[in-house]
Amino acid sequence: MSYSADQGEKVELKKTIGLFGGVSLIIGVIVGSGIFVSPKGVTQEVGSVGLSLIIWVVCGILSIFGAQTYAELGCMIPKAGGDYEYIMTAFGSLYGFLFVWSQLIIIIPTANAVAALTFADYILQPIYPSCDAPLAMRVLLANGASQLG
Repeated sequence: MSYSADQGEKVELKKTIGLFGGVSLIIGVIVGSGIFVSPKGVTQEVGSVGLSLIIWVVCGILSIFGAQTYAELGCMIPKAGGDYEYIMTAFGSLYGFLFVWSQLIIIIPTANAVAALTFADYILQPIYPSCDAPLAMRVLLANGASQLG
């Protein structure tokens, strides 16, 4: 059923999120693709699977502290805009503006590139099991993945 302006009813999104949506959002934002990149490096550097699991648990606890901080900020500053609003309220509009531009120009594209290259590495691993995949293959596959995603 579609609504028209002459009926006098306003169409808007519901400002609610359920348990499944909230958990999915948290997993997608916090975990991301980093969980697929970092275990190999952590295990190589510490030399022990047990110690790498301890490091993983400690980092998980730190992530919980970060999530609680964002929940507190969300309660204290109930405005739409997330990080931008928090920085603008705490430090002023210049820093909020610089934050948004750094997100737009550097942080988000870099995170997307890392996710795409990680995807390419995992896809090419069975094809090149005993050596690194050629850089051109990695870049082309990552570029294709980022264009589709």
